[in-house]
Amino acid sequence: MIDYWYAQAVGVLAFFVGITMFFNRSDRRFKRQLAAYSAIIGTHFLLMGAAPAGMSALLNALRTLVSLRTRSQWVMVIFIALTLVLGLSEAKHLTELLPVGATVVSTWALFRTRGLTTRCVMWCSTCCWVIHNIWLGSIGGTLIESSFLLMNGFNIIRFWRLQKRGIDPFDVEKRVVRVQK
Repeated sequence: MIDYWYAQAVGVLAFFVGITMFFNRSDRRFKRQLAAYSAIIGTHFLLMGAAPAGMSALLNALRTLVSLRTRSQWVMVIFIALTLVLGLSEAKHLTELLPVGATVVSTWALFRTRGLTTRCVMWCSTCCWVIHNIWLGSIGGTLIESSFLLMNGFNIIRFWRLQKRGIDPFDVEKRVVRVQK
């Protein structure tokens, strides 16, 4: 029973690390903190006995750090293949396929999309994680992913409204990309 509460405590720690990500204005710091959150929540899932989710979250951590350096299609394919092989080989229940699918879709989004499209794909991915975390009984995981779902959902609506008014909410990101090239 102590192991269960220890695993839940690690999940709550992940919640606090994850929820504070949104205070970062820097994309790089945000992604680094997202990687730290993914590593902690991955550890939580492994402690809870959810190997497919744990492996998916740990791959998320590595993938997020790598995506800071490259948007290479080959790197994306490697991460998708690793996620499928490691996640599917350990799945024992249909619900355990949700984080694997969510990781595949979010990996594609991080490497191949930008702006509102990325956020919409990530929102759908988050829905899968919420369902999985409720099924697993993960307190911290359910809290953080539900928070992500709400915050990202509100931002998607806000950004969509800005675009409808002719304002590009992602113009700042585009200027940074142009300067880096």
